[in-house]
Amino acid sequence: MSDLNSFGFGQTGSVANAQVRNRVLRNTYALLALSMVPTVIGAWLGVAMGFRLFEGSPFMGFIVFMAVAFGFFWAIDRNKDSGLGVVLLLAFTLFMGVMLSRLVGYTLGTYSNGATLIMGAFGGTALIFTVMASIATVSKRDFTSMGKFLMIGVILLIVASLANIWLQMPALMLTLMVLAIAIFSAFILVDVQRVVNGGETNYVMATLAIYLNIYNIFTNLLALFGIMGGDRD
Repeated sequence: MSDLNSFGFGQTGSVANAQVRNRVLRNTYALLALSMVPTVIGAWLGVAMGFRLFEGSPFMGFIVFMAVAFGFFWAIDRNKDSGLGVVLLLAFTLFMGVMLSRLVGYTLGTYSNGATLIMGAFGGTALIFTVMASIATVSKRDFTSMGKFLMIGVILLIVASLANIWLQMPALMLTLMVLAIAIFSAFILVDVQRVVNGGETNYVMATLAIYLNIYNIFTNLLALFGIMGGDRD
């Protein structure tokens, strides 16, 4: 009978639904933690191999990155209900780790306190995630309605970032970093609450969304820390 109860038999709909939501949330956090392993491996490999693809052509590098990323998004979505979806997600996080290696390598090679900056960005990202995920879990306020406005903000960030490739305005770059941290922090509220409220029932897709938030917070924090507190001595 205990096995039947794990699937919600003999229980009220609300209890069974709560169990499903909790299971999705647990699986999401477990897969999210696992996804950090290939990310770290990819970053380490990229730094060790001196990854410099499209370094002289940031716009072309952006186009290629987006094409590969959206290819992964499509493939993960098509296979989200099978084990292949998990494999594709982990492959995507490995790819993202390799892409992260340029920033990590630059930080370590440019600043004498590069390792400290990386650990600081990691700690800051972990703190932001913990706070935002906790708020999304316990708050009665509906944060999911912010999703559309935040997506508009992301699009504007991308457009402004592309424009700044040619404008080269340091003040604009700093502003975009701060805005990116704020937007993706708010996205954690939205994405975690979607799982908590049953709006997202697939842990692979939930993990993908939250992973992208964490990745963008970390990269922008690291870049910001380097500019504000990097020691070039």
